[in-house]
Amino acid sequence: MNTPTILAIFLTICLAGAAESSAENHHGPDRGDGRYENPVMGGDYPDPSVVRVGEDFYLTHSSFEYYPGLLVWHSRDLVNWRPLCHALTDSVGSVWAPELVHHRNRYYIYFPAGGTNWVVTADRPEGPWSKPVDLKVRGIDPGHVVGPDGKRYLHLSDGFFVTLADDGLSVIGEPKRVYHGWRFPEEWNVECFCLESPKLTVRNGYYYLTVAQGGTAGPATSHMVASSRAKTPWGPWEHSPYNPIVHTRSKEERWWSRGHGTLVDDAAGNWWILYHAYEKGFHTLGRQMLMEPIEWTSDGWFRVPEGTDPARPIRKPAGDVVPSVLPLSDTFSGSRLGLQWQFFREYEPERLAFTPNGLVMRAEGKTPTDSTPLLCTPPDHAYEITVEAEISPGAVGGLLLFYSPETYCGVGVEKDGVITYMRGRPYVREANTVGTRVFLKVVNDSHEVSVYFSPDGRKWKKSDRSIDSSGYHHNTFGGFLSLRAGVFAGGEGTVTFRNFTFRALPTPGQE
Repeated sequence: MNTPTILAIFLTICLAGAAESSAENHHGPDRGDGRYENPVMGGDYPDPSVVRVGEDFYLTHSSFEYYPGLLVWHSRDLVNWRPLCHALTDSVGSVWAPELVHHRNRYYIYFPAGGTNWVVTADRPEGPWSKPVDLKVRGIDPGHVVGPDGKRYLHLSDGFFVTLADDGLSVIGEPKRVYHGWRFPEEWNVECFCLESPKLTVRNGYYYLTVAQGGTAGPATSHMVASSRAKTPWGPWEHSPYNPIVHTRSKEERWWSRGHGTLVDDAAGNWWILYHAYEKGFHTLGRQMLMEPIEWTSDGWFRVPEGTDPARPIRKPAGDVVPSVLPLSDTFSGSRLGLQWQFFREYEPERLAFTPNGLVMRAEGKTPTDSTPLLCTPPDHAYEITVEAEISPGAVGGLLLFYSPETYCGVGVEKDGVITYMRGRPYVREANTVGTRVFLKVVNDSHEVSVYFSPDGRKWKKSDRSIDSSGYHHNTFGGFLSLRAGVFAGGEGTVTFRNFTFRALPTPGQE
């Protein structure tokens, strides 16, 4: 592929708006009465990093195995978020916790992947973003700060710290350890000590180091946010008397493994902490983004105000509301891929053709395991997805709920058969009685998954095998991923997709 074509694709990704969609019935965070409800971002949006530039907030988060990665968002009230672009199209490995920085009128995203740390840059958060630059330094979860000497630094996991060049595109010297974390009580049930997510806030002459400890998954009470402060970004440190700032204390709570916090102030001078957590009973949704208010104490520390409950409505931050919907439904009638879509592991736009007849996907591999499916991120407990697919000879096309190449379920169609997938393999194959132009449907009713197929989208035949997907998550299979919805094309030839629809279904306790 030549350079102009690559640049055109990249600009398309960065400037594309959300695809045309139908009403999806999501239960959003903004109650419309001056309050919001967590999660602020429902679905898998872990490790949030946020920066305020004037009255505008920009945010990104981990993208792990999904490409294009590093979705950048914009907000003016920290509750309603509008997607802008993906900042990363080059596959460099699993992208973990990033750091979004605004420094001297330029934007930087530092992120770990593939055993090293990288940076991409842009003049505007909407992009275009640069190619990734390898900083050639190990560690995860970089946190950027400017010291009292005017130099730039990165904090890394396990308390390490390294100097950056003035342009932020390389490191100077070797990392050294300057912090050892806060020692939580040994009787607490955690996944590990795991000193991660160093984020720096400068206020009133102090450098506040906010970190994650306890491990990001495992027991309900594993993860937490702790804080320490010093007069320089390299210490010496004193620990907050209010630690842990955020922590799940009981498995009876709604939000489990709460941690990995980032501080930000709003336009009215109020402070907030954004972090991630698993929802009790819904680890399949991944780590969702939550927010709580922060207050500064008379002795110069910060804490969440007493009585704040992340499971109950909270007063909204100051700021205007921006349109915030990222629709998952897609008619596939446009000329570009919507921001809701990501490939698994490899960004492969060359496999797609946008035609008046729909999205044509070139088949690859033999099964969903090796076909690099195209996926989006459900935010709901229960939902229904449908798509129309036209299968060429030699191809198999389908509709999936996909956690990993070893763990997925759904339905596929080929010339002679209809396949029900469960536990990451073909489980039932029956004769194709509907032809190669077919409508497919998957219903996930709070982990009870049923699959359907139809010749016309009106009269549906249900597979006699339903699936329990409740264990399709990190605590079972590892990987830090989530159960995502999407389409795949395997075998040889092509599959044409039209009218992918996502519809949230009502569940108890939801309006």
